[in-house]
Amino acid sequence: MSGTNDAVDEIWDEWHEAVTMTAKELEDFLETDESRSVGDSSSGGESTGHRSGRRIVEILQTKKTDLTDDDATHMRKVVGYVHRHLAQRPSGDIEDSAWRYSLMNWGHDPLS
Repeated sequence: MSGTNDAVDEIWDEWHEAVTMTAKELEDFLETDESRSVGDSSSGGESTGHRSGRRIVEILQTKKTDLTDDDATHMRKVVGYVHRHLAQRPSGDIEDSAWRYSLMNWGHDPLS
């Protein structure tokens, strides 16, 4: 079976439901202060979500047939994060919320 990766195939549909932003939209968002203002940056550097966002951009820019088991592992991590985070939706307006910005670092804009 050339060109397909079972691990990627297993997560593919869920990944595309969880990641609602294009590579360009996510890349642009990662450059914003809003993106950098959220997430855990315990090491004082880049947050986990921001680093994940850069990896998501790479995955989005890669042909499905070129994705690896490592990519599939990250795709599963993203799907899990998005599902957990969506379950914690705050009440009220989310447009300018840290909750939304955090999700956007992981490639999901709840307003799109």
